[in-house]
Parts: sequence; structure tokens; C-alpha cells
Amino acid sequence: MKLNDEDGKALVKLARKIVEEHVMNKIKYKPTEEERKRFSEKFGVFVTINEIKGEKRELRGCIGYPRPLLPLIDALIDSAICAASEDPRFEPVHKNELDKIVIEVSVLTPLELIEVNSPLEYPKKIKIGEDGLVIELEGRTGLLLPQVPIEYGWTPDEYLEYLCMKAGLTPDSWLRKDAKIFKFQSLIWEETPDGKAVRKRLLHHKD
Repeated sequence: MKLNDEDGKALVKLARKIVEEHVMNKIKYKPTEEERKRFSEKFGVFVTINEIKGEKRELRGCIGYPRPLLPLIDALIDSAICAASEDPRFEPVHKNELDKIVIEVSVLTPLELIEVNSPLEYPKKIKIGEDGLVIELEGRTGLLLPQVPIEYGWTPDEYLEYLCMKAGLTPDSWLRKDAKIFKFQSLIWEETPDGKAVRKRLLHHKD
């Protein structure tokens, strides 16, 4: 990917501005010409909002584009606004929460179909801490970012089961031959509680 750490930190700060403009003023952020030029390449991207509760972080919203359909700046704006206000699992972020949340930006590589002779091969073809997953089956789609199985300590089998449930499918749907499972990697940057932006590095599962 043609993105460096400075780009990633800038994306996190931009996502914060976008969320604040939307939550405080109901305004859609308008990027500068420089920002539009800098982030003109098309990428898949997800914006994750976490609420800080003591030493823990709890998910507050997460929405994005799995595929590179828009210039990164436009996909970021849409994703940040939707993560703050349209994630069906949560109420919209309120003004009084803005100092209690931290924002994470994941920029995705293109989806790659995992090819197998038998669905039983899937767990061996997934690297925990590296691969994000997408499943497509019966017109349903589910996506889990690569940081999710690390956070919950899942094995590859559990990862696939939760992926299916994310798509509204039964946990064993990944064993069906008509299921399509894709993998991708992502570069992740996140806010720290003191407002800095840093690269998030995932720890690999030892199983």
C-alpha cells in the first residue's frame, strides 16, 4: 500500500474531525484540496469508534467499505459519519461522548478469494493477526477486521463461525461448498486516550 505512518496518523485525525463536525453541527466534512489530492486513491476502509471505560475499550460503532469503490477521502468521510450515527447495533454518538471515545481507521487491501478443495481447509489458510475475512452466501455478506479475532482470542475455526454469524448465517455455514470466503489485510491506525495517533500492530495468535 502506498500509505505511510504519517498518512495513517492524518487519516485518524481527519476521522476525528469528520465525526465531531457531524455530531456537533450535523455538517458533512468538506476536505481541503490538499486532503483530496493526498487521499485520492481508491481503498476499502473501515472506521471503528470505541468508548473508553476505565482500562477497557468497548465498541461504539464500526462501518466501512470492504472494496475500493471510492477515493479514500470520500470513503473515510462516509464511514466515519456512518460509524458515529448509523451502526444499527448502537445509538448515535452524542456530543457528551466525544471526549470518551477513540477512533480507529483500517485501510484494506483488495479482497482475495480463498481457494480450497474442501471447506475443511479454510482454517489452515487463515493467519490470525494478519487476515481479515469476508463471507458471501445466499445474498448475505459478513466482514470481520483482522484485529477482531486477536481481541477475543479466537481460533481460526471460531473466527469462521463468528464471521458467519456476522452475516446472519448459522455458525457452520462456512462449511458449505457454495460459500465464498475472502481474505484481506489492513493497515490500522488508532487514537490513544491522550489524543495522539499511532500505528496499531496486531499480535499473532500462537495456535
